[in-house]
This record gives sequence, C-alpha cells and structure tokens, in this order.
Amino acid sequence: MTHAHLHRLVVEGGYASWRRLALRALAYAWPPETITWTERTATGGAAGGQMTLDALQDEAAGPPRDAPALPRVRISRNLAALLHDAALYRSPGRWPLLYRVVWRWHQGDRAVASAADEDGARLHAMAKSVRRAKHDMIAYLRFKERADGGSPQYLAWYEPEHDVLPFAAEHFAQRMGASTWWIGTPHGAAWWDGRDLHISEAALQATAMPITDDEVEPLWLAYYQNTFNPARLNECALERQMPVRFWRHLPEGPLIPRMVAEARDGARRLAQSGAIGTMPGKPVAVEAARAQPLRAPASSLDQCRRCELWRHATQPVPGCGPANARLMLVGEQPGDHEDLSGRAFIGPAGKVLDDAMRRAGVARESVYLTNAVKHFKWIARGKRRLHKTPAQREVEACSQWLREEMVRVRPAVIVTLGATALRAVLGPQFPLRDHLGMPLRQGDAWVVPTWHPSYALRASGAEKEAAIIDDIVRAIAHARELASTD
Repeated sequence: MTHAHLHRLVVEGGYASWRRLALRALAYAWPPETITWTERTATGGAAGGQMTLDALQDEAAGPPRDAPALPRVRISRNLAALLHDAALYRSPGRWPLLYRVVWRWHQGDRAVASAADEDGARLHAMAKSVRRAKHDMIAYLRFKERADGGSPQYLAWYEPEHDVLPFAAEHFAQRMGASTWWIGTPHGAAWWDGRDLHISEAALQATAMPITDDEVEPLWLAYYQNTFNPARLNECALERQMPVRFWRHLPEGPLIPRMVAEARDGARRLAQSGAIGTMPGKPVAVEAARAQPLRAPASSLDQCRRCELWRHATQPVPGCGPANARLMLVGEQPGDHEDLSGRAFIGPAGKVLDDAMRRAGVARESVYLTNAVKHFKWIARGKRRLHKTPAQREVEACSQWLREEMVRVRPAVIVTLGATALRAVLGPQFPLRDHLGMPLRQGDAWVVPTWHPSYALRASGAEKEAAIIDDIVRAIAHARELASTD
C-alpha cells in the first residue's frame, strides 16, 4: 500500500494521551505504518518539530462531527500491564510500538502478547526495564533532612532511567506521612506538602538540587562501614544488584570504592574488616595455608586453620547432643542456615531429617548430630550461597574434630548421612551405593550408611523423594535397634 497520506499524532500527557489517540486511530482503521508518532516536550514543543493531527483535530476542540465511534478494544490483564509499563520507557519508539501491538491484537493476532513474537519481545523487554527502574528508584533514592529546618523537610535528587517519577512519588507519599519532601530529577520534580502530591514535568538541572554535601547521616555511614565484611565481598554481585551509576547519589556511595579496594588489598585475607577485629587465633596468609594445610592441631575449633574453608564461612558449626548418646548421626557439612546460626541441621535438610527420625521412633534430643566438615563450603549465585561438596583434602583436614567427637561420645551406632560422611568415618574405599543400609563394624561401634537428607530435596519427582526418605527412616530405625541390643 502507498503511504501518501501520513497521519501525524502528538502525544501530550503520557499513556492517557496516547490511549485516546490510539483509540481514535483504530476507529479510522489507520494501519501502524501510516502514522508518525511524536510527543510534546515539557517546554511546549514537539520532538522533531511541531506536528499536526490531520483528521483528529485538537483535543480541546474534540473529534470532527463525522468521526467514527471509538472501538471497544478488549485486551488481557497481562497485556494491559505490559502496555502501562512500556509507556514509561524513555524512548521515542515506545508509542509506535504500543500502537502496533494494540493494532495487531485488535486484528485478532494474539501472538503479539508473547515474548516469542518480535513485537512482543520488545514490549516485554521494555516493561521489564521499566519495572527494574521502579525498583531501583525506590531502593536507591536517599532523602536528606534540611539543616535549616525549612520546608520541604526532606530533599532528594535522582536520575531515573525511565519515566518512573510519578510511581516512586506515590510510593513515598504513602509511606512518609505528614513529612514534607521534594524529589528532583533531570526530567521533572515531585513534592509532597503533607497532604497532596504535586508533580512537575519541567526539566531540571542537577545543580538545582538544594542539598549540601555536609548534610549526611554520620550514624548510617558508621554502621555501613562497620557491617562491611570483605571476606564475603562479591564484586560482580555487588555491581549487579547495586549498579555503579547509583553510587554517586547514595550517602554511602563514596565509601564503596575505598572499601572494595581495601578488600582486594588484603582485608579479604583476614576474613573481616579491621574495624571489627580479626577472628581468634593467629591470621595465616593464603600462601602459607596452601603450602602447609595439615599443620599442628588447633586448641579449639574456632581457631582451626587446617584448610581454607574457614576464610569464607561465618563460623564453624560443632556437633551437638548428649555426651553419652548411643546414636551419632554424621552429615557432610553445615549449610547456609547452619553457617549463620552455628547449629547443626536446622535448615531444609534438617527438617527432612527431623521427620525421618520421628518416623523411626528416635527423638532428636537423644542423638548426637555432627558433620564430617565443620565449615560451610559454598559458591555464590547472585544473592544465594549454594552448597559445594568438600574435597577429600578438606574432609581429611577436618578429621581431627570428628575423631575427637567419636572418642568423647563413644556412640554404639554411627549413621553416616551421604557419601562424604561415610568416607570420613570409614575411608574412601567405601562407596555409598555398595554399602547403603548395610551395618559395618568400626571398632566398638556399628556404622549404618544411608542417604543425606538433602539428596531427597534434590530428587526429581515425589516418588523418588519418598523412596529416599524411606531409606533414611529404615537406616535410623535399624541403628536404633542395634544401639538397644549392643
């Protein structure tokens, strides 16, 4: 088709204005390729020069007398949300895309709402970017109280990636009560007078922000510095979760590069910030620990440096239970929950184990619970710390503590949970699958190998998970019988 008659539409007022124009264009059955969209700037002009509305006339005058009735366009709730968010995407191309999506939907093409569609993929990507910008503005905007006691009481400057100022302003208006505040951005400002919200779309200059550098929160900065742990610093995760472009508007922003540099320059090797203090025991350089991993035994578990796992763990997790327990259950290593609390088997795997012991008729308070390795070994995945299986050298390095527990408690039966625990108790020549559920004699005690409870959590399907838990129940029940007859 020819494009001799090109319709030029000016959006003034964001999504609401675009929607009125789009509905009128649909009433005239104008295909997307026949429309040029632009938007009026805050100073009154239209980007790229003033445009006219052709047959649509001026909004104040209304549509012409012979204009067709506006169509009823029914869209899904999901598509409506995508259109609302994508309309905030700061790009001249947003209005043509939104109209093309609605046009195709109105023509019966439902594939346009799918992320697998070319237009749908762009719409989803734009909406996702806007939603991220909404989150970022709420997360990284910092108000500063005016030192002169004037009104508004709190001031903030922020540079959002998209047009999310009204959304964030509504958020803060609902949460700051009668306190008055002002938020400035390069594209407008919002202020709350304690009762009503006002938004101006006039462009502002960053230098217009009436906030001085000395109006900072010393208590917050001191807290931020003293809770920083260089041993847990993951620079990629830090910059992904709090991009560098936000740092300059955060009170703590100027501190971050220096703390990261100090972590690179040695603070990480000492496991925590020098302002907090070091862990008990003599700090050992990484190179020395690698060259001599099995040096003289430490006098306490807290001082153990026999392998590298202590460097990235919160704390060691010792065994717990009665000093004369007849049953000892040995797992692999602490998990994330155990590392933070210092107690064994309190996370998801611990809940599976509690249920298995209850079904086997064994009270948790009657058994001694411990692990072959006492520090949590993990790898970072975004905000999460994921379990990583200890190496054999780490199991051997930690064997001193497991042997000390076995000698002190002198259990009649030891239930090993998983392959690592079995190797720690009997040696690497005993694969778990060859000895599953089979009682083995080790000195004065019986050893009953079974699965680790976390294996059930990773099982594919409810049937396999139930079978694994049943095996654990049978092993604990058998161990209870052996302990009562031995």
